[in-house]
Amino acid sequence: MAANGKRALATVLLCGALAGCGGFGGQSTDGLGMGGQPIEAFTAEQIFGRAEYELNRRKFERAAEYFGEVERLYPYSDWAKRALIMQAFSYHKDKDYENSRSSAQRYIDFYPADEDAAYAQYILALSYYDQIDEVGRDQGLTFQALQSLRTVIERYPDSEYARSAILKFDLAFDHLAAKEMEIGRYYLKRHHYTAAINRFRVVVEDFQTTSHTPEALHRLVESYLSLGLTDEAQTAGAILGHNFQSTRWYEDSYRLLTRQGLEPKVRGKNWLSAIYRQMIQGKWL
Repeated sequence: MAANGKRALATVLLCGALAGCGGFGGQSTDGLGMGGQPIEAFTAEQIFGRAEYELNRRKFERAAEYFGEVERLYPYSDWAKRALIMQAFSYHKDKDYENSRSSAQRYIDFYPADEDAAYAQYILALSYYDQIDEVGRDQGLTFQALQSLRTVIERYPDSEYARSAILKFDLAFDHLAAKEMEIGRYYLKRHHYTAAINRFRVVVEDFQTTSHTPEALHRLVESYLSLGLTDEAQTAGAILGHNFQSTRWYEDSYRLLTRQGLEPKVRGKNWLSAIYRQMIQGKWL
């Protein structure tokens, strides 16, 4: 977070031991009033302080509501701008990702040139990213996370969030490959070899920089041998041996091939031989 956001979070620590900041008392019973008085009776700074107090108490939804009141009552103040980014942060801490995205996007729309715009874009990306930790989840979230993380990387390359965005982008990209592998294995176990091949091919062609490529090549060897397509199986084994010879996947593929009197070797004209020419020989024609 840039200077304003960091100052806001730092204030939380200062308020933590108090029953409230700016002269208001404990929890009210009249909505978002403070100390028995209506919220409109307080300054932007006082309401912002109450929001920080609630944030420090880990009452994230309550904090977000108070930050929203700052924006509502004092929409053209500097406090409103600071409150909006803090509202996005509070909703994210509350795992209310939809509202977090909404607040972050409004900040980007209203203050695109502000120093905290990079943080707003990062929060928006996290609101997608933090929901894709399970392989079985909707892959639409993963694509949206990738798109938003790419925006952080490309639009704010010198920000303190770019490096984290790059790391998360790689993990999200790996996640998509993992989903393809999961489906491919499902088909392979049920002897639907053509359907399995289509999934493993996606990994080799579109996700070849991920950690799943060695296994995808081995599963292609398995699938093609099961179909009697030995040229493709040998070529997949050749790519695997050239790039991932020290892995157990190559050892397993080598064993499968040699049992049938075959060897890892580029053979025939197929999509895998084209991959071999491009990836290993550097030939694109």
